[in-house]
Amino acid sequence: MFQDVLFTFLISLSPFGEARAGIPYGNLTGLPILWVLIIGLSANLLVFPLFYKGIELSNKHLLKNPLYKKSAIYLSVRARAKTKKVIQKYGVWGLMIFVMIPLPVTGAYIGTIAAYIFGISYQKSLIAISSGITISSIMVATFMYVI
Repeated sequence: MFQDVLFTFLISLSPFGEARAGIPYGNLTGLPILWVLIIGLSANLLVFPLFYKGIELSNKHLLKNPLYKKSAIYLSVRARAKTKKVIQKYGVWGLMIFVMIPLPVTGAYIGTIAAYIFGISYQKSLIAISSGITISSIMVATFMYVI
């Protein structure tokens, strides 16, 4: 059981699944849906503050490295292309909507990069991304509960 809880948490924290994959995993292993929601949501909510601060520190110290700079530019261009229309049209609400949609490549990681790129304040980004994650996690948990 501990292993299932740990894997649910780690999947929900990872950029490859976030809570959209962690919640179904935890539910399919037999964990109660409320536990799975709390575990997946908690892990996914950690993404923004950890990743945002990681971006700030990395850019401060590593932008002189050509490999890092090339990777950072690639991720920035990708995040900007995916989020530009919705954020330009709706601002912070658009960021929340983008993160809220439970589809691949619309989660907290890309949302965090977009918030950083577009210069949205940390507090507004935190609220928007956390709200989007919460709504998305509840949608996924509800879907898993109904099935």
